[in-house]
Amino acid sequence: MYYVPYDYINVDAKLMLVGITPGFTQMEIAIRTARDALHSKVPLQDIHRRAKLAASFAGTMRTNLIAMLDLIGIPALLGIAGSGELFGVRREFIHTTSAVRYPAFVEGRNYTGHAPSIMQSPMLSSYARSILLKELELAGNALVIPLGKAVADVLRIFVQEGLLRAERCLFDFPHPSGANGHRWKQLEMHRENLSAQVADWLSRR
Repeated sequence: MYYVPYDYINVDAKLMLVGITPGFTQMEIAIRTARDALHSKVPLQDIHRRAKLAASFAGTMRTNLIAMLDLIGIPALLGIAGSGELFGVRREFIHTTSAVRYPAFVEGRNYTGHAPSIMQSPMLSSYARSILLKELELAGNALVIPLGKAVADVLRIFVQEGLLRAERCLFDFPHPSGANGHRWKQLEMHRENLSAQVADWLSRR
């Protein structure tokens, strides 16, 4: 596991997007962004925000994620032109994070949430419990969108333990990675229910 400057939390977010852990691509972008900000004498408290803005789900995953959020009706519900604005001019609507906030690798490869699962690893589960739970509390009005089963499984444990409300989580939202070849089929299968849940949550906040 490696540190990246991902500690910024948008406590006023309407949506919380939760990945597994930042991959190498996101880690490199975050560190490079932080380095450039330091050289430009950007205030330290703003560096985390800039790094997260630049790196969160960067690459093809972000492209897929934007299209998937569009399909469940996010733009109309938030009054924006498209979900791409969430990563740009309307960033105030979202908080991005991961079940394991800092990049984790297994044998030099991006950790995928399996072998071991997050909550079966003492190290990984300690980060989920000490950091993710705090973020869920601080951004308490945000609808939580876990990206894929590995993250959803973590949140289900929190629900079972009485630490998180089930109605706050879109448990059936697929992982947007290109490696998930079934993501569009999975999304279509659950799209109606996901859209209804999003509409219900946002209408009450």
